[in-house]
Amino acid sequence: MNVGVVYARAEKQVWLKLEVAEGSSVMDAIETSGILEQFPEIDLSKQKVGIFGKLTRLDTILKEGQRVEIYRPITADAEMAERRRD
Repeated sequence: MNVGVVYARAEKQVWLKLEVAEGSSVMDAIETSGILEQFPEIDLSKQKVGIFGKLTRLDTILKEGQRVEIYRPITADAEMAERRRD
């Protein structure tokens, strides 16, 4: 089945399309994609993951065509960032 795995940094975004076996989990897709080798800073014990913008767990079973998203940790509070711009 075809799925995608995406991750973005400020300077680089990656969307990997891959084929995984039926019954594969979010974690299976992430491992199969090789994205953890491309971005060694990814720490799945701390970072959240989602499918099409909705938070999910690493053991969630994927369906055909879904896009797994690995979210970066928030480094600045939105209010603080806005104050710095003013």
